Amino acid sequence: MKRGITVLLSVSVLAAVGYFTASKWAIRHETVRLYDSSRDNRLVEVDVAVRRDKEMQAEAGMIKLPVAVLNHGNTVKFTEYSFLANVFAARGYMAVSIQHDLPTDAPMVTKVGEPYVGRLPQIQRGVANIKFAVEQMRELKPNADYDHLTVVGHSMGGDITMYFAKQYPDEVRKVVTLDNLRVPFVTEGKFKILSFRSKDPQFKADPGVVPSDDICEKEGITVVKTDFQHNDMRDTGPDDAKSSIQAMLDKFLADSDSASDIGPVKAKTPLLDPGPVAPYAPTGKTATSAKPLTH
Repeated sequence: MKRGITVLLSVSVLAAVGYFTASKWAIRHETVRLYDSSRDNRLVEVDVAVRRDKEMQAEAGMIKLPVAVLNHGNTVKFTEYSFLANVFAARGYMAVSIQHDLPTDAPMVTKVGEPYVGRLPQIQRGVANIKFAVEQMRELKPNADYDHLTVVGHSMGGDITMYFAKQYPDEVRKVVTLDNLRVPFVTEGKFKILSFRSKDPQFKADPGVVPSDDICEKEGITVVKTDFQHNDMRDTGPDDAKSSIQAMLDKFLADSDSASDIGPVKAKTPLLDPGPVAPYAPTGKTATSAKPLTH
């Protein structure tokens, strides 16, 4: 069943703008450099965003921080999704944004007829980066819940996100994608899924990636159809687009976090069609980290 939520979304945007403006000062970002010795000392940089008061409570042993892993789009930097990381941090999560590709990596070439049009090696590399980064963060910042991840990604990062969820469903609690185009959604209802879809003639999902309305309703998959362009869904996008995404993401987190405190959740969430919206395997101790850089 589809239902319009244009008015609700508009109201939520206004509330979210004030909320995130007030909370931003309390969010700390740091960059950590990790090196994977099992892959020729490959550099895996991560940006960690966390609310200072929640971090202090976790370090005191009062709470365990939920963890969100953010995955960037092709050719986009891991630091270009702070508008998403700040939503998670404001809600008490530790947001970990991972840099997946390096200047020394071979260029990605689309090959029609191969799995995910030839992008499987890059997707698998991204999954390996997630596994490595999570295990290293477990050692560096142990007061967080790394066993029930929220995985998030835009475009190619969304494909990495969905592939990771397919490979490691017991480690995932929630999935959020922004216009993933190649890897089909998980449709077994093992966890809640939220996906923002663009209205961009140059970026179209491959057949079978986005499930039908009936499957979405049955399996608790929330699809938000927007008038955004594909590349609006990052820090360089229009403010009204980012605010709209923040508001819907915040509502999704509020609803899903209140539904269950631990473990994967089977959701029963209706398919959302807001109408026109403002455009817009553990690797062990194989890493070393440089001195964190704050910014």
